[in-house]
Amino acid sequence: MKTATHTAAPMHQGSICHSHPCQVPASRQHGSRHHSQFSILHFPLLLILSFVLLASCQSRTPKLYDPAVVNFSVSYNPLFENQFYPSLVMGVASRNDETAPNDTQSLFAVSVTAPVNNAILRITIDSSNLNYVTIFQGELPQRGTRYTFYPSIKWKYDKLYRTRQQGNTDLTFTCFVNDEEVDIKNLRLNYRSVNDCLLSIKGTDNRPYDFRWLFAAYVNEEHPYIDSILSGVLAQGIITKITGYQLNKPESVVAQVEAIWSYALEHGISYSSISCTATPTKRSNVQHIRFFDEVYHSRQANCIDACVFFASIMRKIGLKPVIFVEPCHAYLGYYTDAQRKNINILETTITGWVDFPALTRNHQELLASNPHATGPQSISEAMNAKYQKYLTDDEKKQWEEGKMTFDEFKHAITHNLFLRAAEYDRSNYNANKKYFADPNNMQYQQLDIEQLRKIVQPINDQQGL
Repeated sequence: MKTATHTAAPMHQGSICHSHPCQVPASRQHGSRHHSQFSILHFPLLLILSFVLLASCQSRTPKLYDPAVVNFSVSYNPLFENQFYPSLVMGVASRNDETAPNDTQSLFAVSVTAPVNNAILRITIDSSNLNYVTIFQGELPQRGTRYTFYPSIKWKYDKLYRTRQQGNTDLTFTCFVNDEEVDIKNLRLNYRSVNDCLLSIKGTDNRPYDFRWLFAAYVNEEHPYIDSILSGVLAQGIITKITGYQLNKPESVVAQVEAIWSYALEHGISYSSISCTATPTKRSNVQHIRFFDEVYHSRQANCIDACVFFASIMRKIGLKPVIFVEPCHAYLGYYTDAQRKNINILETTITGWVDFPALTRNHQELLASNPHATGPQSISEAMNAKYQKYLTDDEKKQWEEGKMTFDEFKHAITHNLFLRAAEYDRSNYNANKKYFADPNNMQYQQLDIEQLRKIVQPINDQQGL
């Protein structure tokens, strides 16, 4: 068998370059220079033309999946009428709604039709002023079938917490099928202040939806202020230690609550009315609620503000508070035993009947001019008329005779107002027990904070960290 071989042709000696250039005819030298100049001058133009042709070819590449077939759609829960409530998102942030039905907490729904069998869907939500980039992925098993998903968006909880005014936000949803971009949808929402607590909404079918359970989100037993407040509670000397239900004595529980009550009066928390509702739409009712630190610093509270303030401290020491909600009013209850057999009532707005910081300043001003003044002479005549009415007859006598110190005067008023607060709503509670017990009655709600903690968490500036 012959084997084919390739033998290199021998090179001429004259073609080998030594210390001088190869000898080439002048005409060839001229042609080579001309060709080289043409290549150098036209290379950038050729490069640009190549890119243009490449881009043109790519732009003509047809998409595998027709947007009309996929029919990508994005919707916001129609119940909320395009209103976004940060308090609702933060209050139920522990829920995972990706597979949830279209209920009242499933805010967003994305729907697609599978263009092929066993397709992989990816939805990307761009970053906005209220959310981070979010990626959701799902499966589309059967071609031609319509699928709906409820993605959970990665919210910027610190921004939601600082949202104290209304505004707008735009969300952009991009749909990918098997890694191919198919369609883009934009959604604009009107966001509310985080202080706006949704109370109720009437659906388009006139069905009522109750959201007053969201009050529990404003009860914040982990607020950092509470530890120092409890130190102040003990410093009053009304109780020597905080025991919660450990002693199994109702009177011990009542004493602890009264000590918290005394602290609130000394701090000067007064009643400040805010309109019952602020209505963003015709079908919804909203209540502005102050947070724990806002009540503490402003020393202002309406009925629900004061309820969540007291309930936060009660929860911290292990007690079981309940918020009773009636039409345009709320008052507090608390169990006097761990078994929840007996409940006491507390009308928190009565703290606004007195202003102990102002009374104390008045007392100090009069003592500055008359250090030995006692009884009614140690405060102004107007102050004496305002506060003496909260004393019993025996206490009034002791005060007028100078046998009661100023601190004892305030303590007697504090105790008597606490007793009034305990009885103030008792008749209403007894009369409306049957309504509170009816789960279908939206006008009367008994909000057990401990039970609601299973689904509602406190709104705070540490969420998402």
